[in-house]
Amino acid sequence: MTGRVAEEMHSLLTQAFAPTRLAIINDSGQHSGHMGDDGSGESHFTIEIDAPAFAAMNRLARQRAVIAALGDIVGGRVHAVAIKAGVPGE
Repeated sequence: MTGRVAEEMHSLLTQAFAPTRLAIINDSGQHSGHMGDDGSGESHFTIEIDAPAFAAMNRLARQRAVIAALGDIVGGRVHAVAIKAGVPGE
């Protein structure tokens, strides 16, 4: 994890979910020159997060919860986010 946006996402997700595992992977280099690449180097990410808070949620609800926790980042400052959200030990 590097960069201002990645650090902000890490902080927001940690506060929202107290995850047991959180990886924020910057995929922007793979999308250089593609639609949504704003040249910042922080336009595309993969988020891998495990948290007990997701236990009662289905896959879609987990993804929506992560996006909600990120506020204006997704769709505003970041073009695309892939989310892999699970429960510890799942």
